Amino acid sequence: MSVDRDTVRRIATLARIRVEEDELEPLSRELSSILDWIEQLNEVDTADVPPMTSVEDMPMKKREDVVTDGFCVEDVLANAPEREGDFFAVPKVVE
Repeated sequence: MSVDRDTVRRIATLARIRVEEDELEPLSRELSSILDWIEQLNEVDTADVPPMTSVEDMPMKKREDVVTDGFCVEDVLANAPEREGDFFAVPKVVE
């Protein structure tokens, strides 16, 4: 797939990246080679390849799903501008 200078300019505009005129041609060649490589990857038959979450075949470590209060109320509220008991105090926003 070939990417021309106008396409590179449009991509740069959409990405809000400033690209100088003298950089357009090298970028178009580079993007074209990247897209050619992706097209080569699309030709690989992956029908019999199972999906992977990692290159290592190992089970995920899981922990018990236990609800706790965090056991650190004082640490959490230490930087609160105002507090009421064990809660943040916030100004009333609805009258």
